[in-house]
Amino acid sequence: MNQKDAEFNMEDQEKKPELKEKVVQIRRVTKVVKGGKKMGFRAVVVVGDMLSSVGLGIGKAAEVASAIRKGVEAAKKNQLEIAQVQGTLPHDVVGKFGASHVVLRPAPAGTGVIAGGAVRTILELAGMKNVVAKSIGSNNAINVARATLNGLTALKSREEVLALRGKEIKV
Repeated sequence: MNQKDAEFNMEDQEKKPELKEKVVQIRRVTKVVKGGKKMGFRAVVVVGDMLSSVGLGIGKAAEVASAIRKGVEAAKKNQLEIAQVQGTLPHDVVGKFGASHVVLRPAPAGTGVIAGGAVRTILELAGMKNVVAKSIGSNNAINVARATLNGLTALKSREEVLALRGKEIKV
């Protein structure tokens, strides 16, 4: 690698924001085989840059640390960009996955993130500051997390809505 390539790679590293990771759930799972039960672990991990991107990953392995590492790698590959307006959501949205429903609502400044479990983790790592959320139906952590991500990906900024309607932005 020559000097120019080294400088270019250093610039890319500086531009990327630091990713934070949080483990949402660790479960011990078993597989019944001929010789008995084979134990393993499943880790559900959320990765985000605290600005606007967040990803969900699931890792499975014989040891907890390996499962978490695999989950983090999967989450980094599955990152999504989330529309935000001054640290909150542009509009109300309902995310659905399986029997899990998550209602996400924007909140005024100073409210904070009012949510629990996987929803709270995802919203915080996505950089949301003021949001109210309610999880309805199944409380399976993976399904709630996926429902939250489905809701966040359905968000549209004001500019996107105006473009879809064929309107111009008035200043």
